[in-house]
Amino acid sequence: MTDVETTGAWLSREDLDNARDRLPILYVHAIPVRADDKGVVTHLGLLLRADSDGGIGQEVVGGRVLYHEKVRDALMRHIETDLGPVALPRIPLSPQPFTVAEFFPTPGVTPFHDPRQHAVSLAFVVTVMGDCRPQKDALDLSWVTPEEAAAIALGPEMSGSHGVLVRQALAHVGYPV
Repeated sequence: MTDVETTGAWLSREDLDNARDRLPILYVHAIPVRADDKGVVTHLGLLLRADSDGGIGQEVVGGRVLYHEKVRDALMRHIETDLGPVALPRIPLSPQPFTVAEFFPTPGVTPFHDPRQHAVSLAFVVTVMGDCRPQKDALDLSWVTPEEAAAIALGPEMSGSHGVLVRQALAHVGYPV
């Protein structure tokens, strides 16, 4: 079997690293939320993960859009991968991102930085209705109030880029940040 067949990806690790050096890569990010009966966001879900440097921090759901994959399908896949198969996300019929985040390997070009690559992310607020349990490389999942999320997004426990996404999501759903 090739690297592609064993990983299920459309690029081998070497080819992906080469592409990251030359092309912007498309990502999706999802801010999982719980909402009351009136649609008011009551809690945001934040993942606890270890990073490649051995640090631990909070992040939002997200990952690459695969070749020939619809954005809706990528959102569903990443939510299931990070939150479990019974998260029951409610993706709108016509999903519209609350922001388009441009990640650059050079710090300071935008508020979003990814030292590995130039990436473009479509970011969504997604209501989840089911039982969410951290999966794969997620160590824990915390449900926090919008006020707590705003404080965490400004603190050292959340990477700068994910903190910016959380603050933008909060503003999008009507919370002052």
